[in-house]
Amino acid sequence: MQSSYSGVPQEEKRLELAITADRTNVAAKTPVQELATPGGGRRLLKEDPLPFSAFLTDSFGRRHSYLRISLTEKCNLRCQYCMPEEGVKLTPRSQLLSTEEIVSLARLFVQEGVDKIRLTGGEPLIRPDVVNIIAELRKLEGLKTIAVTTNGMNLARLLPSLKEAGLNLINISLDSLVPAKFEFIVRRKGFHKVMEGIDKAIELGYNPVKVNCVVMRGLNEDELLDFVSLTEDKPLEVRFIEYMPFDGNKWNFKKMVSYQEMLDRIRQEWPGLEQLPAGGTDTAKTYKVPGFRGRVGFITSMSEHFCGSCNRLRITADGNLKVCLFGNVEVSLRDCLRSGAGEEELLQIIGAAVGRKKRQHAGMFNISQMKNRPMILIGG
Repeated sequence: MQSSYSGVPQEEKRLELAITADRTNVAAKTPVQELATPGGGRRLLKEDPLPFSAFLTDSFGRRHSYLRISLTEKCNLRCQYCMPEEGVKLTPRSQLLSTEEIVSLARLFVQEGVDKIRLTGGEPLIRPDVVNIIAELRKLEGLKTIAVTTNGMNLARLLPSLKEAGLNLINISLDSLVPAKFEFIVRRKGFHKVMEGIDKAIELGYNPVKVNCVVMRGLNEDELLDFVSLTEDKPLEVRFIEYMPFDGNKWNFKKMVSYQEMLDRIRQEWPGLEQLPAGGTDTAKTYKVPGFRGRVGFITSMSEHFCGSCNRLRITADGNLKVCLFGNVEVSLRDCLRSGAGEEELLQIIGAAVGRKKRQHAGMFNISQMKNRPMILIGG
């Protein structure tokens, strides 16, 4: 279960996992016994009035019902905030999760209470079997939402099949409305393909269609008002994301535009901007211009973290479980699967990792100094 991104020696990690697993097992005894089936397996049905799985509940009481699975490390763009210009060294194909392994892990997490899965990358829509994966996930009892985060390059062509397979929600990355600037940021052509993908999503009835925009000072912060204007007559939720530090993206505090600065600029143009009520696990602070069809949101990971309500877990394309986007300790679920680990053993390992999740991330300045994967190898 060694990870090249873990700062913890292997033997020490095993010891910590074992100790935490024991604690998790004690906390989980009642739910495990209540969920036991005659054949010795475990199930969690939607209608069962049982506590949320102890294996997916951390020491601060946060319940992790949202799983993000990276389908691939490959991408057909080279966004400045995500991947170094020269690209990254990709994991050999044999070490990536197979379709069967993805579905198997997803089934286990859904049995324990996960009700939303988001497929990420790399670029998930360049994986040849993405439609089949969604169709298999749709069969999982208890899974309410299947979402995808995409750069939109292949979206218009694939979306009819994706929707038929069971795709519920779409997030599309778009960092500029100026074609030349778009190409500068992503280091590739394709602006019009992304816009076609957004239009196709609206045409097929997705509402809202979420548009993710990473805001970088000196690059695209002058387009804030243009992005808000998109929501006037389209069912979009434009989400402005604070620039975050990851390996290879040359993050600099001076490049970051804070949520409050963005909000102030927008309110200068639309003083009546209204904040909408937030759900308990929402990452975005959401606003609406009165009379506009869509809305805008802010992902404030740097200036106002939302760690206290975090309900997310991540599985990388090579099968590592990350309990925090900014954490650098990972556990290989792939190795466990391939060594023949049963469901109970997997749950003990997952529960131990979740149990060690920290109260909050280290803060923007400490994060910028930490060894972590490039965003492209995490999956967002």
